[in-house]
Amino acid sequence: MKAIGLLFVLFSIFGCSGKPHVVQPDGEADSPRTSKLHVVSHGWHVGLVIAAEELNLVFPDLKDRFAGAEYYELGWGDAGYYQAQEVTTGVTLQAIVWSQGTVVHVVALPVSPVEYFPRSDVVDTCLTAEESDSLMRYLANSFAQDETGNLIETKRGIYGDSQFYDGQGRYHLLNTSNKWAAKALKSAGMDISPIFKLTADSVMGFVEENRNDCSR
Repeated sequence: MKAIGLLFVLFSIFGCSGKPHVVQPDGEADSPRTSKLHVVSHGWHVGLVIAAEELNLVFPDLKDRFAGAEYYELGWGDAGYYQAQEVTTGVTLQAIVWSQGTVVHVVALPVSPVEYFPRSDVVDTCLTAEESDSLMRYLANSFAQDETGNLIETKRGIYGDSQFYDGQGRYHLLNTSNKWAAKALKSAGMDISPIFKLTADSVMGFVEENRNDCSR
C-alpha cells in the first residue's frame, strides 16, 4: 500500500510538471474548424504534423531551413537519446533518470503525412483558430531560442530532410515524448489528460475516438 501511495504522489507531482506547459485555448471562442492537425504513430512515439504555411508564421527560421516544405512533423525528446547514433542501455537510463536536456525534431514533408508515412498509423483532427493559436504557443514554448530569438540548430535529423533544435524542458519517466504530444493536444483544445498518456497507442487511441471534422 505504501508503494502504491508513493507512486500516486510521484504521478501527482511529476505528472503535472515539466516544461513545456499546456497552453489553454480561449474557451469562449467558437470559430470554424479549418486548421488540420495530423498525429502519426511511429510505434514507440508519436509525431505532430502541421501545415508549413501555418508553422512558418510562428517560426520563420523553418522556412529558411526547409524551402518548399508542405508540412512539418515535430517530435520532442531527450537530447542524448533522440540524437544518439546507437541507442544503448546507458543512453536509455540517462534519458529516464538524468536527462541533460531536450531537443525538437523537425522533418520537412513534401507531401501529405498519409503519403509520406504509408506504413504508419495517421489520424487527423481539425482545430478552430483559437485552438490552433494556443497549439502554436505551446510549440513555440517547446523550442529554446538564442539571444536574438532564433531557433538553435544542433544535429541533422534522423530521416528525410530533418533537423534537431534545442528544446525546452527536461525529459524523465513521467515527461516523455508521448506526454509532450498529449500536452500539445490539450493545448489544441482536446479534452485529454496528459498525465497517463505515456505510450503512442494511448495518444493515438484518444485522438481516434475524439477527433473533430473540419467545417464545411
